[in-house]
Amino acid sequence: MSVVGIDFGTLHSKIGVARHRGIDIIVNEVSNRQTPSLVSFGPKQRSIGEAAKTLETSNFRNTVGSLKRLVGRTLNDPEVEEVERKFTHVNLIDVNGTIGVQVNYLGEPRQFTATQIVGMYLAKLRDITANELKTGVTDVVIAVPGWFTDIQRRAVLDAAQIAGLNVLRLINDSTAIALGYGITKSDLPEPENPRHVVFVDVGYSSLSVAVVAFSKGLLEVKSTAFDRHVGGRNIDYTLVQHFANEFKSKYHIDVLSSPKAMFRLQAGCDKLKKILSANTEAPLNVESIMNDVDATSKLNREEYEELIAPILERITLPVQQALADSGLTLEQIDSVELVGGCTRIPAVRAKIQAVFNGKTLSTTLNQDEAVARGATFACAMLSPVFRVREFTMHDTTPYSIKVQWERQPGDTDEDTELVVFPKGNNIPSTKILTFYRKGPFDLEARYAEPSVLPGGINPWLAKFTAKDVPPPPADNDFTSVRVKTRLNIHGVLSFEQAYVEEVEEKEEAMQVDGEEAPKKKKVIKKKDIPFVWGASNLDQSILDQYKQAEAEMYAADKLVMDTEDRKNALEEYVYDTRSKLEDRYVGYIQPGEKEKLLVALQEAEDWLYSEDGEDATKSAYVARLDALKVLGDPIANRYTETIQRSANISQLRDTINKYMSEATSNDDKYSHIDAKDKQSIVEKCATIQQWLEDQIARQSEKPKNADPVLKAADILKKKDEIIYFSTPILTKPKPKPVPTPGTETPKPEAQQEKPTEAPKDNGPSEMDID
Repeated sequence: MSVVGIDFGTLHSKIGVARHRGIDIIVNEVSNRQTPSLVSFGPKQRSIGEAAKTLETSNFRNTVGSLKRLVGRTLNDPEVEEVERKFTHVNLIDVNGTIGVQVNYLGEPRQFTATQIVGMYLAKLRDITANELKTGVTDVVIAVPGWFTDIQRRAVLDAAQIAGLNVLRLINDSTAIALGYGITKSDLPEPENPRHVVFVDVGYSSLSVAVVAFSKGLLEVKSTAFDRHVGGRNIDYTLVQHFANEFKSKYHIDVLSSPKAMFRLQAGCDKLKKILSANTEAPLNVESIMNDVDATSKLNREEYEELIAPILERITLPVQQALADSGLTLEQIDSVELVGGCTRIPAVRAKIQAVFNGKTLSTTLNQDEAVARGATFACAMLSPVFRVREFTMHDTTPYSIKVQWERQPGDTDEDTELVVFPKGNNIPSTKILTFYRKGPFDLEARYAEPSVLPGGINPWLAKFTAKDVPPPPADNDFTSVRVKTRLNIHGVLSFEQAYVEEVEEKEEAMQVDGEEAPKKKKVIKKKDIPFVWGASNLDQSILDQYKQAEAEMYAADKLVMDTEDRKNALEEYVYDTRSKLEDRYVGYIQPGEKEKLLVALQEAEDWLYSEDGEDATKSAYVARLDALKVLGDPIANRYTETIQRSANISQLRDTINKYMSEATSNDDKYSHIDAKDKQSIVEKCATIQQWLEDQIARQSEKPKNADPVLKAADILKKKDEIIYFSTPILTKPKPKPVPTPGTETPKPEAQQEKPTEAPKDNGPSEMDID
């Protein structure tokens, strides 16, 4: 079973695996430790990750990014309209009430939901991991932003199912960071005096703050706060706007009117941003930005910080909010840990440090990979094949959740709602709610404060309907119905059970004054009530439909890649064989073979670059290549046989000499072996040596362009024949000496032989994280 953690990012994602008694961040097919969060649709296939990145500029209308920002949203969400549209060039549409895209795929317009596209991307991460681990991957932990709502979390879980993944846990990214920090610490204090650490994560698209208390074996999230619009992409966008305006007056070009020009300028701004993190001034050079214009400019750090001042100002509030919600003073904060690429910007660090009155900021964690490492630790904790140090996590919910209902006839209670899971409630958590009813009833779960949710996310979470409520007991007007609701390990709400409690009297025998007397005892039993409930996750029929569509697209992509591979193999064979005919294969070709093969190679090349060969089927390329190999392989084999034959002859002669020498040796270690057995080895070696000399003589009479008589593989078989024949004879153990009766020395009692104990099962492998 694999142990995998995924940091699902806006710009790119990272994958961690538990192995070699630690955590590794694995590389993708081009040896990068991070995979672009992009899916591109083309006329023949989908391109995902690195392949999509190469098409982002040329195929921008069909390349979907910002997957984490779109999943679980709707088209009429003001945050999508006002923010997300600035960072994508694909056509966003409504698909069955959720946000989707319209793209041109396989030559026709197609619509996909954001959940489907995230499923495609997660399938790519699955394949990268499986290729690295050389095994199938199903169980994973995925890190998502702590500000994700119930509907966003369910969308990610649905996407994982589409990708064939089983999510053991959706972990908040700030909690993953804290876990990676705390689980490796051996000096944590006792619970009475915890260590308080503030984690500030400023990434590509958002800022997260978490105040966490650490003690031996325990991580407790005290508070969290977020700003969804402070990050690297906001800084990049500000710089792009600035230089676009400058180039409009300087070069009379409108960069913002050309997506390709914007991509080029954004890449230049990203480079400039990184240079300014370590230098006071940085140049900007964008070759052929548009209309054959090579644009140049520069920016100093003071101007840069002035441009991004509105973004910097937003950093302070969430940090202060998290501190206030934690109930801690600045003096009680032991350290401040920075994570995320944007914390390398001096102005960002200065803003954070100002909140803590100059307290030293720490970067003991890997700023780019801390989330993925923490998610992998979380997966290891849930895996039966790894043992990690016992460590408990108490995570919290960022939003209050309430349950509401309609007032029933005869109900004197004026309340129609109840906050069940207040902000800061532990995750996971179970609550039992009691309702007094006369018949079936409904409940609705909603977020209690819609104004604090991201954009226009629907505050509705779930609906519960209790059926067949039993009639009230004779001594009461209402039936007491208990409803179990749970905020589970993923941070999503569920209704687990509805039941009534019935009291039964049982008679039990007891001793009174030595005599047995009956006693009545009350026993409370739970009787389940049938109920139905629904949330925002996809209906199973729709999920199955999406799974089937993904399987078909995956198979189609594989066929395209296999076809391209066979096409490349044919092209490579044509050029490689043609060059070898004039080089190493000279002297190994029979009369007429070269001319015939050259004609066939030219025909294959002409076909490859014709209209038919440019877009042929996999079987067509395979057939062409096989036809060429019929002509070319005999020539190649003659050359290969000549090279290998000489080396194999040397190996066989060395083997003959070795075993001949051992069979005729006077060494004491062979003195117990029967002379006839030794002689049989000598005869076997002599017979094979004679065979070898005869074959070498026959081969020497053949020209190089004739098929060989003595084949390299046959020589190795003879070598193995000697080894398999001789080894059992020469390794025969010496017989133990037989003691003379009555002369054995008795063993002392302490040295008497004891029964051999069966080996103990060491159990699952243990991951050393001390």
